[in-house]
Amino acid sequence: MPRPLNLDVEVAINGYITPREEQFMSGSSPVGSGRQNLHERRALHTLNSNQQAPNPASLARMLSNAQKQGHHNKVSLRDRICCHQWNWFTMTMATGGISNVIHTLPYDAKWLHYIGLAFMLINICFFLANCALAIMRFSFSPGAFIHSFTDQMECLFIPAVVVSAGIILINICEYGVPNNGPWLQRTIEVLFWIYITVSVTASCGMYLILWSTQIFPIHTMTPVWVFPAYPLLLAAPFASNLITGVTQQSLGMAIHKLAISVCALTVQGTGFLISFMVCAAFLYRLMTQKLPQDMQRPGVFISIGPAGFTCAGVVALGRQIDIILPDDLDGRVYAVYSLRFLSIVLGLWLWGLSKWFFIVSVGSLHKYLRKDHCLPFQMTWWSFVFPNTALCTATSALSKAFDNTGLKIYSCVMAAILIAVWCMVLIRMSKALWRHEILYPKELDSD
Repeated sequence: MPRPLNLDVEVAINGYITPREEQFMSGSSPVGSGRQNLHERRALHTLNSNQQAPNPASLARMLSNAQKQGHHNKVSLRDRICCHQWNWFTMTMATGGISNVIHTLPYDAKWLHYIGLAFMLINICFFLANCALAIMRFSFSPGAFIHSFTDQMECLFIPAVVVSAGIILINICEYGVPNNGPWLQRTIEVLFWIYITVSVTASCGMYLILWSTQIFPIHTMTPVWVFPAYPLLLAAPFASNLITGVTQQSLGMAIHKLAISVCALTVQGTGFLISFMVCAAFLYRLMTQKLPQDMQRPGVFISIGPAGFTCAGVVALGRQIDIILPDDLDGRVYAVYSLRFLSIVLGLWLWGLSKWFFIVSVGSLHKYLRKDHCLPFQMTWWSFVFPNTALCTATSALSKAFDNTGLKIYSCVMAAILIAVWCMVLIRMSKALWRHEILYPKELDSD
């Protein structure tokens, strides 16, 4: 029910009233009331409904319903493929992130290397499978590709493709560059600049599309709104892992490490500041609208990623500053010491912010500990994994910077728990596929 308050008087005093979620759900207006306004809203809603052009998704449903009437309403494999969405790439983000976490652990062991390599190969298979499903979906449903950019629920996850590709490139730097010749170093360096270009273009382009075609009410806000900036957040981790991989190669440095580092820090800072502003707006939403609904609750974990990835990248680059700066730089000794110290201090601030969001995100799931509350599965469950990989890699980076045994053990425990969560989500996703909870046209089966 709306607040028992004269809204006109409150608007006159405060100047603005934040609409409450209940008002949107009940269809009432946040300001103004009366029979005339109710009739006007109903007439406007009817006019908009009659004038709205059919979109490709509704046409696809109509065609599928017509086809199924002659086939006893059976859902074919083609129908299920057409239900594939961009949020399936969150699975590859999480799987590649696990591989990254294992590689960055402070304790080195061959069996850990092989486990991380296995996750990398599994992730590449998942990525290729998702790409194939996406191509088939858009081939089966003409117009669905353009419609996905204007769909309010799906468009936010389109950058997941770029992030998944970036994670795969980081894994190649970790597991491939140290064991191959200069040709792979040069190839990954070129791919780094291509990734930077694509990530900046994708981020700016997606936000422009959203701001031009969509209206997101504040009561629906979650950190998923940060997703178009997520490709930028892999710039510093990409650069640091590339430089580390090249350093471990016995043939020496064959890349432009200073240019890569400067560009990565610039893009990383841009992505973090954008994400920070969006997360600040999310805190405002929490203060005025309470916690998100069940279907939006996994997205709260996405707020962990920006500070976590930035901390991991900045601290890692700070530890490598002695091989990044030119040997003939004036005051090089003081610059190395100052920049390394600055990277650690900044990393601590960002690690604390990421940890705070982690505690809040875990706390938001408290009601699901009761038997009468169940969190329905959806592909955004992979948000339980991928943003937390950023926090885990940030902890590992700080443990190496301080050479602290406690932080090293803590990062290993976090990694073990994260792998267990990844297995849990994968098993739950398999059950959901079998039970037709996902990748299944439920709307086509109704009536």
